Amino acid sequence: MKAVILAIGAGLCWGVGEVCTRSALHSGKVGPITAITLRSLIALPILLLAYLAMTRAFGGLRHEPAISAIDGSNWVKIVLGSGIVAGALAMVLFYSALSVGEVSIVKPIAFAIAPAVGVTLGWLVLGESMSVRKALAVALIIAGVVLLTVAPARSSAVAGAPGSGGTPQ
Repeated sequence: MKAVILAIGAGLCWGVGEVCTRSALHSGKVGPITAITLRSLIALPILLLAYLAMTRAFGGLRHEPAISAIDGSNWVKIVLGSGIVAGALAMVLFYSALSVGEVSIVKPIAFAIAPAVGVTLGWLVLGESMSVRKALAVALIIAGVVLLTVAPARSSAVAGAPGSGGTPQ
């Protein structure tokens, strides 16, 4: 339950943050790379303080290993997967999408594809269990993304065809 509460908190924070980001990006006064850079620079000192608190177990926080304990294999995973792919490339793509699209479309797509890929790769690469329930959830996620991205076909009545009573679009 603790993981679910923390995940809900993260989702709420990201939802608020991305609405603010999209608003700034659409002002025409901030570009996506500037927004990512500022976000990272602002987050870094807070992350460093959290790291120091956690590695020294201040205030009853869970103690975690220091950076010096990371071995070569895990450095590669963190640098390539988390740093380059998720930390840099995904943020550049996401902020670029926010700069040209609506947050109500971009955010759900990006944040729906991520768990679908995570569940699938967790099963294929990490050997995590795949149940019918998980497979159905992934299928529903993909269906939701399709519903958000595929424009519905307009009927002649909607398009304002003669005699339809509709107005031209």
